[in-house]
Formats: sequence, structure tokens, C-alpha cells
Amino acid sequence: MSNVSHTRADITSHPDVSEMRERYARMLGGRDVALVDGPVFLVGLYCAISPWVLHFTASQPTLVQHNLIMGIAIAVLGLGFTVMPARMYGLSWAICAMGIWMILSPWIVGSSPDMGVILNNVIIGGLALVLGLICVGASMKSSRT
Repeated sequence: MSNVSHTRADITSHPDVSEMRERYARMLGGRDVALVDGPVFLVGLYCAISPWVLHFTASQPTLVQHNLIMGIAIAVLGLGFTVMPARMYGLSWAICAMGIWMILSPWIVGSSPDMGVILNNVIIGGLALVLGLICVGASMKSSRT
């Protein structure tokens, strides 16, 4: 029976440490922002369902369709960051552009929106913009190394 009560030595002395690090980096796929893809997906999901949550389906029918399409697009980008992070970093700027568009959309797409609709889209757009900028920063950092 082995003694499991003793403390283990540091792994840096392991003979295969460099190979293990390379394999770990390869398995991770260069993901620097593993915590951002989930929130991007959730922001997109909320954007898609927000007209029904805030009950502006009758007063803003064009904005309902707009938020549904934009929410699905943002959520698909979030899923793309999860599935293929190395390939999707190039689309980080698209999330930023979608965030800016979501901030402006109540006045461009909507017809005299009330304050709740405006705040909803501004908050969604702001979150998408911030998360997109985090993704852009990570992609620039990973492209330098």
C-alpha cells in the first residue's frame, strides 16, 4: 500500500514537463479568454428574448425582429468562440460593431421607443462592446506571441 500522506515534489523536475506543457497548450488551442465566450453567448441569448421579457412586442414590432436577429448572431459568435477559439478571434471586432449598433438601434430601427427599450438596448450593446474589446485584446496578445 502506498503512502499518500507525503507531499509531492514540484513538477518542474519531471522529465516530460516540456512535452506536457506543449500538449496542454495544443489541447487548449490558444484560448486566452475562456471566460468571455459564455457571457457573449448569454448576452446574445438575452438580446434575442428581451422583447418578450420587457413586453415591447406590440409597441416596437421592427425592434422585436431586430433584437431577435442580433441576439441570435451574437449568441452564434459566442458559441463559435467556444467551439473554434483560434479561428474566431478574427471576428472579435464584429462583436464590438454589433455592440455599437445595438446602442444606436432604438433610434434608428425603433419608432419613438420608451426609456425601458432604450436602456435595454444600450445595456446589451455596452456589454457586447466590452466583451468584444476583451476578445480583441486577447487576440492581439495571442497574435504577438
